[in-house]
Amino acid sequence: MKYFFQFILFITSAHLFGQETPMPKEQKDSTFVKNEITSIKKNKGVLDTIVLKENQVQEITIKDYKIISFARDTTYLDTTLTMAKEYKYNYLRKDNFELMPFSNIGQPFNQLAVAFERINLYPKLGAKARHFNYTEMEDVDYYNVATPMTDVLFKTTFEEGQLLDALLSFNTSRRLNFSLAYKGMRSLGKYLFNQSESGNFKATSNYVTKNGRYNFRAHYVAQDMINEENGGLSNPEEQFESNDPSFSNRVRVNVRFDDASSKILGKRYFIDHQYKLIKKQKDSSSIEKTSLAIGHMFNYETKFYQFQQTAANSYFGTSFLAEIGDQAKLKTMLNQVSLNFFNTNLGALQANIGVYNYNYFFDSVLITDDQRIENQLKGEELAFGAKYSKQIGKFLVKGAAKFNLSGDLTGSIIDATASYVLNTKNKLSASFHSSGRMPDFNFLLYQSDYSNYNWQNNTIFQKESVNSLSLDFESKLWGNINAKISAIDNYTYFASDPDKAIVSGSENAFIRPFQESNSIEYLKVRYSKEFKVGKFALSNSILYQKVEQRNKVLNVPQFVTRNTLYFSSNIFKKAMFLQTGFHFKYFSSYTMDAYNSVLGEFYVQNEAKLGGYPLFDFFINAKVRQTRIFLKAEHFNAAFGKRNYYAAPNYPYRDFVIRFGVVWNFFS
Repeated sequence: MKYFFQFILFITSAHLFGQETPMPKEQKDSTFVKNEITSIKKNKGVLDTIVLKENQVQEITIKDYKIISFARDTTYLDTTLTMAKEYKYNYLRKDNFELMPFSNIGQPFNQLAVAFERINLYPKLGAKARHFNYTEMEDVDYYNVATPMTDVLFKTTFEEGQLLDALLSFNTSRRLNFSLAYKGMRSLGKYLFNQSESGNFKATSNYVTKNGRYNFRAHYVAQDMINEENGGLSNPEEQFESNDPSFSNRVRVNVRFDDASSKILGKRYFIDHQYKLIKKQKDSSSIEKTSLAIGHMFNYETKFYQFQQTAANSYFGTSFLAEIGDQAKLKTMLNQVSLNFFNTNLGALQANIGVYNYNYFFDSVLITDDQRIENQLKGEELAFGAKYSKQIGKFLVKGAAKFNLSGDLTGSIIDATASYVLNTKNKLSASFHSSGRMPDFNFLLYQSDYSNYNWQNNTIFQKESVNSLSLDFESKLWGNINAKISAIDNYTYFASDPDKAIVSGSENAFIRPFQESNSIEYLKVRYSKEFKVGKFALSNSILYQKVEQRNKVLNVPQFVTRNTLYFSSNIFKKAMFLQTGFHFKYFSSYTMDAYNSVLGEFYVQNEAKLGGYPLFDFFINAKVRQTRIFLKAEHFNAAFGKRNYYAAPNYPYRDFVIRFGVVWNFFS
């Protein structure tokens, strides 16, 4: 949250920069028309035309507000109100169909499905359960806007606090764009010692020269996530499942800890730029025919994970110290140079070579009677990669490969995709993924003030290997279906040591990493389709999963479904667009992973079977011009149903609550 005031200060002074109105598309001169905007017309709720002084009409559509992803895919700002937007109106601003949230926002999400495909060649810090809101390098978008644009999301949380996600994008010239964003959240939560807060500050810039030869994009991200860790309910059978009215006020429910907290801090500096050595155009048009460019990417990131407890608790076993203060730190730096070739007939080809430096460390070496745990994993990796893409009519092929040439963190990633547009309503694609990578650093090395949470496996554990094949069929008539089959070797997971956790309830005292020696096969099939009749619609998403494994180390529900019945229509002489209906979500019961707050990780348990309960929401959404209004009664069936809704063992899902929020878009 400490970056919030810096962001507000910049917002108030941002308009000191002169945003230049873009010139008409047919104008070739580099000068700009700086006439003052006098009116904005509206077409179905989106920006349509800007009328300038001196009787000059400059047509600017919503498509002139471009959003460019890390993969350089370009979309534009969407101010519509659809069911897809409803599904993304949450803390993560992503569709959470395959996630099960805890009772408070900012807390972990249990996964109802698994995606094994890797983007990065090297291990992460760990504490994955605490990283759902962490902005990775690949999550950062860049902007190219016609006029200053602001996107603001506000939503109420649980008890004291709010959620605010604000973005300002502007430029100082046609080719130099900036954006500033801040997402801040604080929520007390319904249960004791369950407060969470976070702050994600992001600044981006992207630039291209007038002749198009040089371009760069850069960002700076600073983020912190702080959470109280109450350890879950200490007596869930009597105080939660029994539906005793004495505990309807959740602050009366006993929790396991009142003195524990976790924290993640991260900062990143990123720049990616390239210069075109050869740039040839097709005839006299502006269409590029051939180009050869040299590029450079630099990424430096520091990350810090901490678990604190004012007094050690026997729930996690014995401890070296009376007060717990675990800290794991990671510093990484990537320098990559690339050669990029493009030709309209041959396609786009990139070859790159990168040097990756890492330093994962703790404060001191741990020496006990039976082991020595080092305090550092440090090294330098050298990797070679290549990418290729080519569009041939309706057929698109893409491929990427990356191989580690030297270093201790040996790994490789291969991706291949082929897609074909059958017609305007149907598209078919297939993709293949193969990767081998070492597990996250907290599997390889960890130190804690709790004596059983210390291990070193960097010379023992092997690379996790993943091979998957995916088929996608997208149809406006039949719906979208995705089928994926994956084979996983050396699957790495956390679990309680079965040779030590003999007494029931002592599982968390002996949590440690394991690696499965047998292969695992995982099938995942998802189908989505919306049916419309007049002003009514039924949106459906159905997920089927099956796991073939010798030991139960990968647990997912067999079925997950989400169905939304809703009504939508223009009202008040089309001054407002209304959308209202019901959400239904259900997943079959299974041995759901449990949560460990020392590590910030989920671990495998095969005793408690949870799930098999319905989740109903009622919502009313409205859109007035560029403002969307959201009102939702979440999990309203909790007011009269059984108290068996858990997000993890001893961690309940949220009770019935009514929440309100809005999304604004401003154009200057």
